[in-house]
Amino acid sequence: MTFSLGSDFIIRLLINTVAIMLLVRCYYAFSRHRANASSFILFGMGVFLVTSLLHTADVSMGFAFGLFAVFSMLRYRTESISIKEMTYLFLVIAIALLSSVGTMEHIELAVLNLLICIMALLLETNVVLPLLEEKEIEYEKIENIVPERKLFLLEDLRIRTGLDIRFVEVLSISFLRDTALLRIHFSPIEGDKQNPLRVDELTKPSVVIKP
Repeated sequence: MTFSLGSDFIIRLLINTVAIMLLVRCYYAFSRHRANASSFILFGMGVFLVTSLLHTADVSMGFAFGLFAVFSMLRYRTESISIKEMTYLFLVIAIALLSSVGTMEHIELAVLNLLICIMALLLETNVVLPLLEEKEIEYEKIENIVPERKLFLLEDLRIRTGLDIRFVEVLSISFLRDTALLRIHFSPIEGDKQNPLRVDELTKPSVVIKP
């Protein structure tokens, strides 16, 4: 079977392109990682085109999905990529594979891809889950990490970081250095909720507290 640019291929290409653009635009609106966003778009388009060609050679969807999943993991295994980026990468691959080798009708494919984008958008807001950021800091007032001084710890961290900290986790304690490694969970700065990266920049001098 030869590969041809028929009407079915064009429609699926358009559905795939629009769905990936919507998904990546949702990711970029809340993360502001332009390099990752552009990579996701190109990755999705590449997966769609190559998988469409493989489909004409009677390659099963399971084999194609496994092929691109393995290669994507090998490519990104040495990169500092978070679970969020890995999830969006997986969704981009899933949309590309569904669009290229899925057996559903065009309208069903479009609706399914739209549902994926809507769910991703809802999870980036406070509608489903509270919108909280997290950061690890080194804290020197080790006497405040005991349960009895929890309120003092929260107040001290709020004053020194300027963040609306909701709760704190104690990850490790170093009695030799008399410090503790904490993970703070805080609400994004009001008026800048769509650019959480700026929180790191604004708090970088005061968040890493050294003895």
